[in-house]
Amino acid sequence: MARIAGIDLPKNKHGEVGLTYIYGIGSSTARKILAASGIAFTKKVQEWDDDDLNAIRKYIGDNMTIEGELRSEKQLNIKRLLDIGCYRGLRHRKGLPVRGQRTRTNSRTRKGKRRTVAGKKKTPTK
Repeated sequence: MARIAGIDLPKNKHGEVGLTYIYGIGSSTARKILAASGIAFTKKVQEWDDDDLNAIRKYIGDNMTIEGELRSEKQLNIKRLLDIGCYRGLRHRKGLPVRGQRTRTNSRTRKGKRRTVAGKKKTPTK
């Protein structure tokens, strides 16, 4: 069982895909890690020996911020924006898109489920 940064990597996947199970490591970063460690991209996680695992752990420990540390760093950055009251901080506070996306349509992920607002009643005319 390959365990890196407190995450159990799936045994039957290629190393390139297996490393992406770690928060903060995507496909291109996984390729960089494997290239620096001298491991083939297509080599499966179960085929890694202890030397391979140690090389990957060393590279990640020396060069990257991942998992809990990265999550807390992101939260601190958002908290800083909220505290200084900048535009991006206000958008975070209101739960709206932060990077200039339109909100008249779309942005349901940020805004949540639709809440119907009652329409204006027409006054009867003679």
